Amino acid sequence: MEPFSIPLETIYLYGLIISGVLTVLYVLFADVFHFHGAGDGGLHFLNPVLIFAFVTILSASGYLFERLSSLHYLLILAISAVIAIIVVTLLNVFVLLPLSSAEESLVYKESDLQGRIGTVITSIPADGFGEVMIESTSGRIAKPAVSFDGDQIPNGTSVLVVQVKDGVLQVTVHHQLESFI
Repeated sequence: MEPFSIPLETIYLYGLIISGVLTVLYVLFADVFHFHGAGDGGLHFLNPVLIFAFVTILSASGYLFERLSSLHYLLILAISAVIAIIVVTLLNVFVLLPLSSAEESLVYKESDLQGRIGTVITSIPADGFGEVMIESTSGRIAKPAVSFDGDQIPNGTSVLVVQVKDGVLQVTVHHQLESFI
């Protein structure tokens, strides 16, 4: 069958080329334009990556079947659609969903350290610098520290980060409330 007097394999080939180019452009420029697809509205299957992948795989398998087999064009379209759905489902389940739930970065801002509790690993003199270790789920952070109150803080003391100035933590002794229950 030749709709619009164009052979079906040519249509599949054009679809493959266009969807492949759009996929590459989307991957390169999606973050620039802050396009995030369907968002958290529950329509994750409308993700542009999945749509482009579906059209690309449908076009590629349709082109190959048109070139290499003598099957009816509707059967080729159905087989190509089933193959595309299976591959896109596997792509979504085993690649996109795990990547979307992965930690974005292990980088932290110094302002994120404010209010955190750490342990003094090098004593902080009243008028000098020491070092504090802050533990988090992504690892440990050791930073230089000074006493916010101007008091000496011995090694092993639990401290609270009051503020951060020029990469130096200003800390005070952390007093935990005891539970009487």
